[in-house]
Amino acid sequence: MSALLLLVLRAGRGWRAGVPAAACLQLATSAGTQPRRAMAQYHTEERGEPCSHNYRLFFKNVTGHYISPFHDIPLKVNSKENLFNMIVEIPRWTNAKMEIATEEPLNPIKHYVKDGKLRYVANIFPYKGYIWNYGTLPQTWEDPCQKDKSTNCCGDNDPIDVCEIGSKILSCGEVIQVKILGILALIDEGETDWKLIAINVNDPEASKFHDIDDVKKFKPGYLEATLNWFRLYKVPDGKPENQFAFNGEFRNKAFALEVVKSTHQCWKALLMKKCNGGTINCTNVQVSESPFCCTQEEARSLVESVSSSPNKESNKEEQVWHFLGK
Repeated sequence: MSALLLLVLRAGRGWRAGVPAAACLQLATSAGTQPRRAMAQYHTEERGEPCSHNYRLFFKNVTGHYISPFHDIPLKVNSKENLFNMIVEIPRWTNAKMEIATEEPLNPIKHYVKDGKLRYVANIFPYKGYIWNYGTLPQTWEDPCQKDKSTNCCGDNDPIDVCEIGSKILSCGEVIQVKILGILALIDEGETDWKLIAINVNDPEASKFHDIDDVKKFKPGYLEATLNWFRLYKVPDGKPENQFAFNGEFRNKAFALEVVKSTHQCWKALLMKKCNGGTINCTNVQVSESPFCCTQEEARSLVESVSSSPNKESNKEEQVWHFLGK
């Protein structure tokens, strides 16, 4: 067996070891062949207890060095026009709101906390949790100080969100390669919160999908469900329905790619300290020209400073269903 093949196999096993406990977060993996190249490049390491305030999922590259998924994983897979890395934060049909911790060193994935409580998205009939594999594109940032010319609202201070519509249920922390198909402009409390529509390039039906109209053709009702989900998902928390730019119409691939390009430029300005990033933590290991770049030893020290002990305050979600029909 060649040294390269052995390295790939070891990296693949290491990635699996980082998947949180399925009994708590329901982070199911899909059956069948996985995208080996993506698995070999990145794997994860848990610290703390799932379903707790101290849970963190850190990322490592193929050499075993800690990295920031926000800053160190490249946006594009290669020079092809429409092939991007996506970091999966929330697997389809699950409720735990897991997200990249943009304000923490090396930006691990953590459970979002609001008002001191772990947040779980509500079940709204007929949906169960998130209806796609939900995540983000690395090396993108929606600048809260920059007004979008098409929505007339500033960004939401996060990497750009992705709804992956393939047939597989992916895992929290998985890094996959996706094709961008279109985009939805959610206006969340006065901020632009873009939602990309994409598909895993290793999905059995990926070759059918090239633009947003293909989603309408081959997955009828999915875009309507997506719009409805984003409109209603905060209502059970006592908030009003969300609003959208463009009257809730999805924009095509070309439009989406321009948005991705713009958010990537904003990220570059952030990492080069050419704009005010506020509380965003820009610590990285591989963007050598960035003033925030740290050594591998410093990165390891940052991770080791995070508690890995069990947290007795772990709490599982209470499954409740909401019927919001009018």
